[in-house]
Amino acid sequence: MIPRAQKSPVPLDICHLAKAIETIGDRWTLLILRAALFGVRRFDDFQKELSIPRTVLSGRLGKLVETGILEKQKYKEDGKRARPEYVLTEAGEALRPVFMALTQWGDDWVSDGALPPISFTHAKSRQKVRPAFVDEHGRETLMKDTRVSLRR
Repeated sequence: MIPRAQKSPVPLDICHLAKAIETIGDRWTLLILRAALFGVRRFDDFQKELSIPRTVLSGRLGKLVETGILEKQKYKEDGKRARPEYVLTEAGEALRPVFMALTQWGDDWVSDGALPPISFTHAKSRQKVRPAFVDEHGRETLMKDTRVSLRR
């Protein structure tokens, strides 16, 4: 257990976690990213799935493009004008384990005992996989054996 503290050890203005939360931490942005990680790319598809107001969706997609999490690419269907779609960048794909960890947390703590609607498996062996901390040699490290080290 972490001992009681009067304040966090890292000021907000230099905390990378705080910056990450600022970038992706609101409900609509997280839901857009969830959909994007499942392959949704087009404005109308995001809007239909999420029932998000179009102006809110436009703003959130713009911010995700601006921060380099999504990239705007053009697509054109036969007989229609070119339109943008929103594709995850390397930075966006790097969020996949974060969302896997949130999914696992949801399965464990907010599922009300319902069976998880999805699971994660190894592509070839089909064995279940889960997010975990590993050390620099690839060995799993349990949370109880992990500590936060401050750079001075």
